[in-house]
Amino acid sequence: MVAFDEIMKGIEIEKYVKPLEKRTGRPPYNSVRMLKTILFGFMEGGYASLRELEDRCRVNIRYKYLMGFETPSYRTFGYFIKDFLEDNVEELFRMVNEELFKRDGVDLEHLYIDGSKFEANANKYSWVWKKSTERSRVKVFSYVTEFLEQINESELKPLGMKMETREEYAPEYLEQLRDRYISLFHIDTSSFVRGKGKHKTQAQRNCEKLAEYIRRIRRYTEQIAICGDKRNSYSKTDHSASFMRMKRDYMGNDQLLPAYNVQIGVADEYIAVVDVQQYASDMDCFVPLMEKFNEYYKHYPKYPVADAGYGSFNNYIYCQQHGMEKYMKFPTFKQETTSRKYRENPYRAENFAINDAGELICPEGRKMNLLRRQAVRGNKYGREEEIYACENCADCPHSQECKKGDANRTIRLNAELTSMHKEVLNNLESTHGALLRMNRSIQAEGTFGIMKFDRWYKRTVRRGMKSVRAELFLVSIGHNLYKYYNKHRADEEETQESA
Repeated sequence: MVAFDEIMKGIEIEKYVKPLEKRTGRPPYNSVRMLKTILFGFMEGGYASLRELEDRCRVNIRYKYLMGFETPSYRTFGYFIKDFLEDNVEELFRMVNEELFKRDGVDLEHLYIDGSKFEANANKYSWVWKKSTERSRVKVFSYVTEFLEQINESELKPLGMKMETREEYAPEYLEQLRDRYISLFHIDTSSFVRGKGKHKTQAQRNCEKLAEYIRRIRRYTEQIAICGDKRNSYSKTDHSASFMRMKRDYMGNDQLLPAYNVQIGVADEYIAVVDVQQYASDMDCFVPLMEKFNEYYKHYPKYPVADAGYGSFNNYIYCQQHGMEKYMKFPTFKQETTSRKYRENPYRAENFAINDAGELICPEGRKMNLLRRQAVRGNKYGREEEIYACENCADCPHSQECKKGDANRTIRLNAELTSMHKEVLNNLESTHGALLRMNRSIQAEGTFGIMKFDRWYKRTVRRGMKSVRAELFLVSIGHNLYKYYNKHRADEEETQESA
């Protein structure tokens, strides 16, 4: 409690609560006490349930002291987090870190990065798949075209009129067509019948069918807009959650589950930076995490250490541009370092020889001709790869080992990426690199182990990106305060034993 009070005084916690508005009725609880109680709850338990906070304020002397012997309800704590903290919790996280790092002299040049997927608080079978929705919308467009052509042929052609058909339809356009159809034939929509045993006129059937198409197109358009450009799925009960493959498959059917991709950067066992993303690939999360680190500390870490999920051409170029060393493994790092057969395989494109004329030669001594250079899809820095094809693979004794199929062997090469892989290998295989790799597995993966298995925070409780981010920041603040307390308690115990 003493260490916690010292940190709270150091960051001037009063700055992170809104001033209370004058109002009638019962006076509100003290905002500073509320915030201290919430932070202490996250420090002690990993995640502080609102009902647990209410119960502890009734029976636990430490929580009574923090709340001034008042007992807010769980709803009051919930409203306080939503109304007071969601907008300020990131700045609070930064200031708590600044105070802790100043007291402990934390090294921010070495940052150990890892990501983990946290299951969302959403229904498991509430998925919406973007590609499936796009296909369904295209089918509805074809149904609408067929339907309009039928009306044109059977009802409007005798009148010398026609409804325009298109490849795609907006709901507003179809609403205009429906209104024109009703106006043209003087249809009284109030006379439409419903229910069992009622006979619907053809005009009513046409209007209802068009209305159904309008609803479906509007629904599909809304679902595609919710997915956006970067996601392929979302949950109906939490639109911010995406469906991802989880390591813990408790359903036993390899089913995707709604989740968030949580990224952390750890420095000296403290969470220095945390971010929440909606897409599964860790490669796409590296740059946003580093930008957030730079926003907090006004510089980039010199040694960002990460596993093979982060090693890509884009991320290596980004490191070069911002003065960071390349200590992220690439996808084939383990094979390169542990499998001599893979590393020295003569049929790997990287192992093909170059003759005195600068020509690429296959293991059989045959020339590889350059077919073309093409841009790599999804690359942000203009990366191109070279496509080579063997001049003639006929009667080659190594065909079975070298290629598949009857066509001549083709390979893809990128000299810049290959040189980067060699640089990363040299970095990670050095003594310094080996120590950094060992520390990353201890600190970054160990932090997730503490959060998930020691402090039992395995899935998000709130819904929506803003609320989930606030929750993760509170959990991270609690973890850092917990680490600070444990470190200093161990130091005090050592001092007492030596005395």
